[in-house]
Amino acid sequence: MKVQDVLLKAMAKKITWWEAAEIIGVSDRTMRRWRERLEKDGYTGLADRRKGKPSAQRIPLATAEEVLRLYREEYFDLNMRHFHEKLQEEHAIELSYTWVQKALQGAGLVAKRHKRGPPPTETPAAADAGHAAAYRRQQAPLVE
Repeated sequence: MKVQDVLLKAMAKKITWWEAAEIIGVSDRTMRRWRERLEKDGYTGLADRRKGKPSAQRIPLATAEEVLRLYREEYFDLNMRHFHEKLQEEHAIELSYTWVQKALQGAGLVAKRHKRGPPPTETPAAADAGHAAAYRRQQAPLVE
């Protein structure tokens, strides 16, 4: 699980901040510092200060919390596409669909979609059972 996902779950009150500290593997004091910086400066407060400029595409913490609150309290029965449309039309929150999807998935409010791949193969035991059943049908006595 990514650090951002853990923080989103803590913000959505799915887990406590203390549990988030345990999952990430930092001390309680470090998590309290991170939470204060997150509330004060948003995600940019958590950025490594040695790296330079923060992202120009950062989302304010209040907006992220508002998106989570709206989905949790009002639009929990909508799918992702309709929720994203409601954000734009009724609440004037202009965020990308992917950002909203990742935020809701990271907070644990929406299940992640399974990746595509080949269909599951038949197990050897199931194949043997099917073969035995076919063999039994072939061995039925003939009625004369």
